[in-house]
Amino acid sequence: MQFTKLISLLAAAVVATAENTVTFVSQDSIDRTVFFTSNPDSADLPDVVVPGHQNVTVSFPQGWQGNWYAVQEGEPNVPGMLGEVAFNGWNGITYFDVSAIVNPNDKNNVKQMWPAGEEEPVSGCVIFPCNFAYYLPDDVQTRATFTSDLFCSLGSAEASTLDRRSFDFDSSPVFPRAFVLGKWAKKN
Repeated sequence: MQFTKLISLLAAAVVATAENTVTFVSQDSIDRTVFFTSNPDSADLPDVVVPGHQNVTVSFPQGWQGNWYAVQEGEPNVPGMLGEVAFNGWNGITYFDVSAIVNPNDKNNVKQMWPAGEEEPVSGCVIFPCNFAYYLPDDVQTRATFTSDLFCSLGSAEASTLDRRSFDFDSSPVFPRAFVLGKWAKKN
């Protein structure tokens, strides 16, 4: 009994201290600044510079929810394509998506998001527009994973370097935004 209780406490401690990360992957030679917008009740995060052809990993607090956009060096700070995430949501699931709702004309900054170590689910596009991003508020495009480590590609890769995420079909489930917010109800 005591041993089982100890194992349960250790498992809970590991889950509670699990780090949430997004690794920003620059696919071209352009330096970008990533700007974060936290949802209410989530900590503010500082901007981060992602140098061209480099990766930068950012840690997020437990349960962090919000979004980010990237701006190329020398360009005005105008929100564009968004990466959105809700870490450690319902049942410990991480929900994520790429959204074109704010600025669908931004096709050279945030491109795709996917869980570390997995080929799918993928949100976003190699070339915009595609069927894997939010364009309207009621689109059903939110992806989900049990991992708390994500990748987010920035910029445009040369055609010869496009990877396995440049496909036209993704069999993973998608969720309505209300589901992520805990407001989903089955319609009759």
